[in-house]
Amino acid sequence: SSPPYSARKITQPAMHHALDLHRYPLDQPGSPAWHALVEQCRADLIKEGMFTLPGFMRPAVATQAARALAPKFETESFRHERAHNIYFLKSIPDLPEEHPALTQCLTSNNTLCLDQMPDSPMAELYAWPEFAAFLAATMEKTALFPMDDPLAGLNVMSYHEGQTLNWHFDRSEFTTTLLLQAPKAGGEFEYLRDLRTAEDPNYAGVAELLMGKRQTQICPQEAGTLNVFRGVNTAHRVTPVKGDRPRINAVLTYYETPGRRFSEQEHLGFYGRTLG
Repeated sequence: SSPPYSARKITQPAMHHALDLHRYPLDQPGSPAWHALVEQCRADLIKEGMFTLPGFMRPAVATQAARALAPKFETESFRHERAHNIYFLKSIPDLPEEHPALTQCLTSNNTLCLDQMPDSPMAELYAWPEFAAFLAATMEKTALFPMDDPLAGLNVMSYHEGQTLNWHFDRSEFTTTLLLQAPKAGGEFEYLRDLRTAEDPNYAGVAELLMGKRQTQICPQEAGTLNVFRGVNTAHRVTPVKGDRPRINAVLTYYETPGRRFSEQEHLGFYGRTLG
């Protein structure tokens, strides 16, 4: 079996092959160019609630990675499909069941886990210490660590025609994604930033969003784009995919403490299997 992902040795040549490290010098931590990139990302997080690095993974590498996973999506992926509200909660104490902020919507995608692609460019990126250090710097965190979880640490999701990740708030403060393949149409990342705060849940504003009464933003993305997004108070979704080319994106999850794992119940809910 493969070694723990946090302990894997990733070579610089491998990362130079997969990533555009001339444009994004993550391999030179502490250098003036690295500090300039970090400062730009921090500024974008403050201004836009996200930062986006087009061509972070070389588009040809991203495209090849998506193609390599196609057979696995056909035979090994877990179809994650459920109705939910924007909070992913059965109820909210302050709200009656019929409140429009609790409108049900459907999410549907197919998911592959880290243990199903241990030698992929995405797995190498996930285990590369310089990537975690860069993310921590942009988020002004002391450090970030990959999960000690061969299911949850890295996921790749595919969205075929009609499939969507519907409106929701994230549980974690930041979400890190890497687009491997864009669809022909649809499958857009749509969001409304700072819709709520820790002090004000803004149920009326949430209801307006779900009724189509709020103006949202679309984040255009191409294969190889890295996106780091502050999603805990920003409502967002992936719109339904149109056409015969699926949207394929990787989600890379880090924590401020090492050794984190999902619970058995979470494994079953998200992946249809457990570590046992």
